[in-house]
Amino acid sequence: MTTYLLSAGSPDLIGPAARGAVIVAFLVFIGLCLLWVFTLATQDDDPERLHVAGRSLPPVLNGVAMAGEQITVVILVSMPGTIALFGYDGVSTAVDSALALGVFLLLAPRIRATRRYTLGELFSLRAEGPGTRAAGAVVTLCIAVPLLMVQLRAGGITAALLIGMPTETAQVVCTVMMGCLIMCFAGVADLRGTTFVQAAKVPVALATLTAVILVALRLFDWSPASLLSAAVDKSMSPDEYLGPGLWGHVTGSGPLNTLSDHIVLVLGTAMMPHLILRVSASRDVPAARRSLSIAVGLTGLFYLLLITTGFAAAAVVGSGPIGAVDVKGQGAPILLASEVLPHHSTSRVVLITLVACVAFLAVLTAVASVTFAAAVSVTRDLLGRKGRARIRIGQTAVLRLSVVALCAVSLLLTTAVHRYPIEFLLAFSLSLAATCVFPAVVYSLLWSGFNRHGLLWLVHGGLSLCTLLTLASPAVSGTTYALLPERDFNLFPLHTPGLVSVPAAFLLGWLGSARPWERITRDRHTVARPAPDRSAPGARVDSGRNVASG
Repeated sequence: MTTYLLSAGSPDLIGPAARGAVIVAFLVFIGLCLLWVFTLATQDDDPERLHVAGRSLPPVLNGVAMAGEQITVVILVSMPGTIALFGYDGVSTAVDSALALGVFLLLAPRIRATRRYTLGELFSLRAEGPGTRAAGAVVTLCIAVPLLMVQLRAGGITAALLIGMPTETAQVVCTVMMGCLIMCFAGVADLRGTTFVQAAKVPVALATLTAVILVALRLFDWSPASLLSAAVDKSMSPDEYLGPGLWGHVTGSGPLNTLSDHIVLVLGTAMMPHLILRVSASRDVPAARRSLSIAVGLTGLFYLLLITTGFAAAAVVGSGPIGAVDVKGQGAPILLASEVLPHHSTSRVVLITLVACVAFLAVLTAVASVTFAAAVSVTRDLLGRKGRARIRIGQTAVLRLSVVALCAVSLLLTTAVHRYPIEFLLAFSLSLAATCVFPAVVYSLLWSGFNRHGLLWLVHGGLSLCTLLTLASPAVSGTTYALLPERDFNLFPLHTPGLVSVPAAFLLGWLGSARPWERITRDRHTVARPAPDRSAPGARVDSGRNVASG
């Protein structure tokens, strides 16, 4: 049995009268965005200016762009739908995502002080060597590729829903077209160019969400309480809507499963490679702190608007129609924008067009940021100076080729598995970041005894453990929302492995660095070896000779 993201009988949200105007306005917006991006592209070959904008970004601009890193298309279309369908569980997910920047705020000044901006370089703080840099590049790629697949898929499906063609063929075509456009953007962009686009996205997204919420509130006489009451009444389970446990992926493990999800979401979101690259573009440590303070405030406002949008979607549209279009609620923002105004009004066309433009900006910037950070890691960590000398390609050319290759591979994989629900890959990427990156960065910054053995044990052990536990979890088989719902080989009861993998990674890092068994063996040998007899003549002569020679 195949689980489709969109139902085959999904309604035409725009209507034939307004579809032409929406598509034309959307294409004009895409053209203007790409033209702007090409004007921002730099031809500078200096790695510092290319990778981290010469560490010269103003704090306010970098802070707004850092908030923009949180506005991805997956969050934009999934979070309101999750709240509309599952109430409290969706709100807790939004709160966890907002708290992630608070965790990053604790580590970001130390990261900026190291002047290193890839995982391989951070891992090399206390563990020099090509193996540690390669481990950083491998982790970055394992995080980036699944994340890119989910982002591209969500962007293509959103575009198909907007043009009123939710068929599988239309979804694939829209995904390929969006992917090719984004590949053109990412191929010429650098960190400074993506910064301006990210910064422009934030006010547009906040204004669009605010407009949708205000129009929805008008239907309830500007009463938030009436809106929330209507959301509860139109939910699939009014008695459980404002309580935990309504989300279908929560298994019988109950609180343990919820705790594992919280760990993965907070720590994983805080340790994404593109966030580390972003904070390294700050002028200095105080500027990094100020940028993060701005980002935390804007991100908190964004998630507050998302939560309100989710409740508004449930109140105006209803959980039933949202679930009929998409079992995970990813059509909720578009459904809400299409229902809050009369169907033949110009305002409705403008509102839907704004939602479409924000969704495109979210896909464009999210994919470009993740791809660029992964390409920088490949250039600096996987193909260092010796590797580039062997293939006789400069650093800038390697970066551009890596960006195009990563986009192409991700797009190919996305289209190949398009008929399967791959949203679990987002949780897998977050699990890898929480398991392999967070403990390694904490040890590298705070523990002087952390060494190469501990790092390799932590990274490779954490990567293997995350992969095995995810494959054996309900996210892959045995549940309605699984990748293979008709099969059941889940041996691990938790939806995400964070509750087990994160402590295990810390333990592996300590064991590999401290090696307590070697100390125990050395102490046993010391006790077993008899002490020399200082009263023996030979001992006195040897001692004297040693002193004389010294």
